[in-house]
Amino acid sequence: MELTLLGTGAPAGLPRPDCPCAACAAALGPDARAATALLLDGALLLDLTPGAAFAAARAGRSLTGVRQVLLSHPHDGPAVEVPAGLPQPGRVPDGRELTLLTGHRVRAVAMDAPGTGYAVTGPDGQRLLYLPPGGAPAGLEEPAESYDMVLADVVGRPDALAKLRAVGSVGPTTDVIAVHLDHDVPPGPELGRRLAAAGARAVPDGATLTVGVYEDVPDVPRRTLVLGGARSGKSVEAERRLEAFPDVLYVATGGSRNGDTEWSARVSAHRERRPGSWQTVETCDLVPLLEAEGPPLLIDCLSLWLTDAMDAAGAWDDAVWAE
Repeated sequence: MELTLLGTGAPAGLPRPDCPCAACAAALGPDARAATALLLDGALLLDLTPGAAFAAARAGRSLTGVRQVLLSHPHDGPAVEVPAGLPQPGRVPDGRELTLLTGHRVRAVAMDAPGTGYAVTGPDGQRLLYLPPGGAPAGLEEPAESYDMVLADVVGRPDALAKLRAVGSVGPTTDVIAVHLDHDVPPGPELGRRLAAAGARAVPDGATLTVGVYEDVPDVPRRTLVLGGARSGKSVEAERRLEAFPDVLYVATGGSRNGDTEWSARVSAHRERRPGSWQTVETCDLVPLLEAEGPPLLIDCLSLWLTDAMDAAGAWDDAVWAE
């Protein structure tokens, strides 16, 4: 299947109209993005957005061969004008499958938020999954066959990737493309870094991709040390780097500190923030965990681990260390 991305931005586009934020101010040239819309083999259009015909023309494509237009999410604002010659857009009920005369099969995937995901199988068997903004699949069953390509709201719903990875729908060779990109992350290097940590990538508007052809999947960093001062956001940054992966083992080295109400409140806030699929272990015995094969490991934090090690060695007693 040949896929042309007529847009890769959030429903309001990027930059957002009249938004004064720094991310929108920097979203110029190749970093500017129209609302996400996908053109598959010139025959299937997923999401009809303002200016779709002009976007197709800029990408060297035409909408004259489109036989089906499907919408993935509710559209706010005034109704989008349907270009002349295009069929009226519609949506496929969850769980139902639509077969086009071109040989494409489209199955509607139920979501946990308003909207519909679409799993498309091409005439030659390539498989693509497209998810709406702000949504993640609901009721996934395992094991599942991995898709060749997944297009999803990676920044807004990284847990959608975690769910797909948990059942095998996203595998080591799945090409994950970030779409519905908004002003949550500054465009450019920071966006690339954030997506690489999730094993995903972004492409500019108008890009044409071939589904099923091998692409260099971004290397997920194997070891990352997050530095910063006290309460500078180290934990949030570390959690963000792993929130697109299931079954993370969270190692808490701070202990319970019985009687310290402020510490208990901080621990509770950390626990509530973590995804439900993560496991937590409270220990300072890190060597066995680092040596063992297993899921991604998040150690929070090494400063408290070092404090515990110094306590065990009597490092605070000047008399012990006088020599």
